[in-house]
Amino acid sequence: MDRQISEMFQVGGTDVYLHKYLGPKLKTEGTADQPVYSALSETNIQDLLFLENRDRKYASEIYKIRGFYNVQNIDFNLSQFGLFIDNDTIYMTVHINDFIKYVGRKPLSGDVLELPHLRDEFALSDADISLPRYYVIEDVGRASEGFSATWYPHLYRLKLKKIFDSQQFADVLTKPTGADLDRFAGDWTSGTEYYTGQIVRLNGVLYEVNAGFEAPTGTVLTPPDTSAWSVYSGNTLESILSTRAKELQINDAIIQQAEYDTNTAVPYDPTDPYKRVEGKSGYETRQFYTLAVDEQGKTKINTADIDSLDASQVGYTTVESLKRPVRTGYTGYLVGDGTPSNGYTFGHGIQFPEQPAVDDFFLRTDFMPSRLFKFEGTRWIRVEDDVRMTMTNSDTRQTLKTSFINNNKYIYDQAVAVDYVSLEEGDTIIYTDIDYTSSLYVFLKLDTTEMSYAVADHPTIINNDSGKVRINLPIINTTQESIPYTGTWKLSLCNSREEQRQAVSKALRPKADL
Repeated sequence: MDRQISEMFQVGGTDVYLHKYLGPKLKTEGTADQPVYSALSETNIQDLLFLENRDRKYASEIYKIRGFYNVQNIDFNLSQFGLFIDNDTIYMTVHINDFIKYVGRKPLSGDVLELPHLRDEFALSDADISLPRYYVIEDVGRASEGFSATWYPHLYRLKLKKIFDSQQFADVLTKPTGADLDRFAGDWTSGTEYYTGQIVRLNGVLYEVNAGFEAPTGTVLTPPDTSAWSVYSGNTLESILSTRAKELQINDAIIQQAEYDTNTAVPYDPTDPYKRVEGKSGYETRQFYTLAVDEQGKTKINTADIDSLDASQVGYTTVESLKRPVRTGYTGYLVGDGTPSNGYTFGHGIQFPEQPAVDDFFLRTDFMPSRLFKFEGTRWIRVEDDVRMTMTNSDTRQTLKTSFINNNKYIYDQAVAVDYVSLEEGDTIIYTDIDYTSSLYVFLKLDTTEMSYAVADHPTIINNDSGKVRINLPIINTTQESIPYTGTWKLSLCNSREEQRQAVSKALRPKADL
């Protein structure tokens, strides 16, 4: 009977291409909740805290199986509040023995299925390819209709959901499309010889062998060595299927409008509608004029026997010591912006000027937040703090709270070697006087600018150049890392790093317990 059921699937079923899930990708370092495994396995759990397998590894071979499912119409579900579309879930049945025979194991949650008969040949894009449809197995059970009269099960019932452009499926979607897929040689393998035209994947980036490496002489150099490799510039499944670029465009437009709406001091530029301005929290008061007041808080009016009449100038001592308002005149939550009232000029820096004049304003930018001072003749007095925090998610968004919450930096120690190198803006290769050695981390620093890389994430960053260490800055997300500023950088090779932001319990824990 089981053979007859298998024949029914061969005759009446549809082809399904299966991308076999192998387990979370292996890594060289981890923590208690993200352990390091010695071998790939479907039973490994990458994150024991969140019970997630985010970095999934799929087999390079594609398996063809047969399955049954009911094609659904796009119908709205009105049984709940609002409108819901239920056709994004497919329930498919497959033959148990055939599946295990062809794949080598039972179906698992995480396996990705491609339904070739659902490909879209008329997509609204510039790419002249048909768009595939991918589904991931969410649950597996024995189909109720698959039990025979002897109560023996013959069918698996698979619950399928459409996949989306996410970290879990990068191994499936980061592939060339169209005719270039035939040139795809899978993940780069050390020691393997590759030839002109072949495409490989390393650390989520596609590389193509340059011309000049024809068979039988290929290249064993490691990408992104520019003498043998170049970044693949064609379309990938991810770029064709994903809506990420359009969603980012929508998100950026919303953020830019919100920043403009929260910062009326920056006018809208019709010639550059996408010009980024930094929106600030709190209340804008710089457009209001502030009158000077006397010791009783009343408006101070200078008499006609002085040379100049200005309601904003008050003489507390002598006519020569005319003073502007010490405060903005507004109190409340988030009104301090670090600027004097009535547009009075001021300086800024990390130390006070050597020869200030009476009533000079100076903004100390080394305070957190920046603090505005006024010179009273013998001392600097505090006027206000710039508490109107910048809401833009950039390096300028720094207060005591956000600098802690957003802090993802490390402290690097156990230095193996240190060198000071003169670099130019845009450099991608760093030559040093350090004798060739290995380390776990590469750390670069110029003033307050820091660049750091884990060697485990970028295996080709440290190279042997005639017995000296040469640093090749990596390509991250198809973007070549480069030196941002010209200057003398401190380069450190370290074997340890520690998070700057830590829980008190961890920071105070004895080292022997770590």
